[in-house]
Amino acid sequence: MKLADAAVHDDVIVVGSGVGGLVAALTASHQGLRVRVLEKTGLIGGTTAHSEAMVWVPGSRQARAAGVDDSHEAALQYLQAAAGAQHRADLAAAYVRHAAAALAFVEDHAPVRWTLTTSSMDYHPDLPGATRGARALSPDGFDGRRLGDRFALLRPPLETTMILGGLSISGADLPHYYRVGRSLRSTAVVGRRVLRYGFDRLRGFPRGTAIGGGNGVVAGLLLALAQRAVVVETHARATRLLREGGRVVGLQVAGGGGPPVDRMARCGVVLASGGFPKSAALTRTHFRHVAAGQRHHSLSAQENTGDGIAMALEVGACLETDVQQPAAWTPCSLVPTPRGPVPFPHFGDRAKPGVIAVDRRGLRFVNEATTYHRFVPALLAACAGDAQAEAYLIADHRAQRRYGLGVAPPFPGRLAPHLRSGYLVQADTLQGLAVQLGIDAAAFERTVQAFNGPAAQGLDPAFDKGGDAYQRSNGDPSHGPNPCVAPLRDGPFYAVRLVPGDLGTFVGLRADAHGRVLDADRSPIPGLYTAGTEMASAMGGTYPGAGITVGSGLTFGHLAGLSLAVDGAAAPG
Repeated sequence: MKLADAAVHDDVIVVGSGVGGLVAALTASHQGLRVRVLEKTGLIGGTTAHSEAMVWVPGSRQARAAGVDDSHEAALQYLQAAAGAQHRADLAAAYVRHAAAALAFVEDHAPVRWTLTTSSMDYHPDLPGATRGARALSPDGFDGRRLGDRFALLRPPLETTMILGGLSISGADLPHYYRVGRSLRSTAVVGRRVLRYGFDRLRGFPRGTAIGGGNGVVAGLLLALAQRAVVVETHARATRLLREGGRVVGLQVAGGGGPPVDRMARCGVVLASGGFPKSAALTRTHFRHVAAGQRHHSLSAQENTGDGIAMALEVGACLETDVQQPAAWTPCSLVPTPRGPVPFPHFGDRAKPGVIAVDRRGLRFVNEATTYHRFVPALLAACAGDAQAEAYLIADHRAQRRYGLGVAPPFPGRLAPHLRSGYLVQADTLQGLAVQLGIDAAAFERTVQAFNGPAAQGLDPAFDKGGDAYQRSNGDPSHGPNPCVAPLRDGPFYAVRLVPGDLGTFVGLRADAHGRVLDADRSPIPGLYTAGTEMASAMGGTYPGAGITVGSGLTFGHLAGLSLAVDGAAAPG
């Protein structure tokens, strides 16, 4: 049977249920289109559900309401300076022009809200166009009980970001947990969270329903789609795009135990299935350290194996590889669990005073307070030629008990479980710690001694830790003269092993400013769109600020949804 003779069931089919796919579906539905979302797993949310879901949005209405001085011109100047030769002027301009409207659309049509995070500044504050506290926004919390039975479909946060078997800890609440027992207000906040969690479990919920970050964003979008009768189909794996006359008109879907079936989409298909961070073949091709045999640990959803990319390449799409870095890097530690090691991202602890990182030779190799995206390339360079890429985050007793180290909490949290599991290594002396870690003890002691001298005056002549406003914002504001630097003096000493990880891929499908997938001649493939990390980085493979991955997914998902309505008006049928 010819494809044109098949019954058309939908106007739009979206593959993937992260923020890019869900926003594309919500936008297309509001344009009057019949929309179906396909998710190959039994859980909704993709990598977004694991994330903090901050968004980087120049000129948001929240910023305007706060009287923050910003402009599109300054934001574009900043993105161009950050991306350099990999700057994609068309994508960057579309992002800056439309991100605020896309965010406002989601807030106006879904029960999701974001708050301006004035403490979060652009990651490269000395570049032209950078701002402080003007562009990053954090999502507000969400009551998962509003989803009813659909709550069970929501992908849980990473296990390492929950406590007590299912109590989510958002980034906004984390400081309160660190101050339990030292702050009356924080102790009360945490007490209320724990009490609510207890009631949730008594009422039969599999985990706490007071959710935040990406979990809350996905929940709100899922509720909005349900209210608009958008079909969200789980256990539906797209396997092949269907074409007629050069146009993508649907796709083949496997699921339910039967043979694959054809699903038709009159206006087009949106590929938003999360890139390829869990594809062994594609990571070997695009991650040099993986090709060299070094292990890598992604925080992305396990099922993000490049399915959408593979389908698009079969119909002539082009993979954009001209990016500064192939993925959004972050250093991780591996937390032992009964189900195997689970990665934990190290965002803030590296910047604290009394904390340094060393390689297996016992040497510092990077400014520990730099961005996570820059930390990993330095780690890989230091470990080039080694069997594995790994380093150790080191803290003295004062620093560990005040700030924590990875998932090993500060005082009054217990260290014993992490010491027993081997996650946290402890020794009374630097030499003893080096022996336990298997690193060069003499070099390690010399490294700490060389660091400690200038550190007593808040200086780090070797790497200038705390040398810019972004770094200092992640340090300890109560510690002077440098909030990021203090000597490591008081034992016992502690260490956590760091390995390279990522938050998603930056190599992806080449697309235009409307979210349309392009072929090798840079012409749009009719009926094929993309969003999220399936799409090549709009920032040229750089990471200029908190929220650029979710922000890109939200913005280009919205633009794809708008484009589908316009392009679909001219589609046959």
